[in-house]
Amino acid sequence: MGRLSGKVAIITGAAQGMGAEHARRFIAEGASVLITDIDEERGTALAQELGGRAAFTALNVASEAGWAAAVALAEARFGPVTALINNAGIIGAATKCADLSEDEFNKVCAINQTSVFLGTKHVIPSMQRAGGGSIVNISSISGIVAIYGTPNVAYAASKFAVRGITKQVAIEYGKDGIRANSVHPGYIKTKMMTDALDDEGIKIASASVPIGRVGEVEDVSNLVVFLASDESGFITGSEYIIDGGLTAL
Repeated sequence: MGRLSGKVAIITGAAQGMGAEHARRFIAEGASVLITDIDEERGTALAQELGGRAAFTALNVASEAGWAAAVALAEARFGPVTALINNAGIIGAATKCADLSEDEFNKVCAINQTSVFLGTKHVIPSMQRAGGGSIVNISSISGIVAIYGTPNVAYAASKFAVRGITKQVAIEYGKDGIRANSVHPGYIKTKMMTDALDDEGIKIASASVPIGRVGEVEDVSNLVVFLASDESGFITGSEYIIDGGLTAL
């Protein structure tokens, strides 16, 4: 307990699923957290559940004005931001490249990629005022390798881009005490996954993972807490694959 004491975090896509678990863990470890999401009902309820060190604001992560307002709110409520968890994301249509519309491609990239740029851009001055911070960008194994049998060029493009943004930010702002790392989950049992797969599909996914199961959101939160904490103070510009060995095959 207390691994994040004194930290001020913004977590996107935090009203449910993996983001909500990150928020719960950050509060449990002593951080103050601004929960952001487009789902105002769930986000507000979660902030109320977590108590006085949590607050919620509605945020369209593809909006620059929205990001500026979110960072200002976090600073006014808790102080300069020292952790940013860019967790919000969508899968988009499972459509082969030649059949994918430009609008659908741009929508996925706006939520998964542009949001990471905007959040990072607006949080860096706050982290500089704080004397440093940690940016954790949630990508995917689709940002490491192409996934055979899963046609989704927009998702792959956006998740590879997150990896590149992370590395560039790490080298540009390391001397300011700002670290940036990316996390690349494989099959994780979230609402997004259970919406896409029935029980039989989850069994098939589990059988394909060397460790013999799909991941739980807690598995990812364990890693995110570590990367946001001072325990990872000499780690930056790296990607962390958390997939039960799937991409080692």
